Amino acid sequence: MKKRGCIKCGGTEAETKEIATTGTGLSKMFDIQHNKFLVVYCKNCGYSEFYNKEASTASNVIDFFFGS
Repeated sequence: MKKRGCIKCGGTEAETKEIATTGTGLSKMFDIQHNKFLVVYCKNCGYSEFYNKEASTASNVIDFFFGS
């Protein structure tokens, strides 16, 4: 079976980072960062995908990123 990699470059190494963002309305006005995301990115080309932090775990997201 062919090993899958990054959809942009075929790279097989990925890392994750967590980020938080503001929403709209009052949360934006007061800079309240309540939206949390897990970013998975290819270490070779930097291609990135964002996943809702509350709905995912790092290992499952990396598998999804590589299409496994």
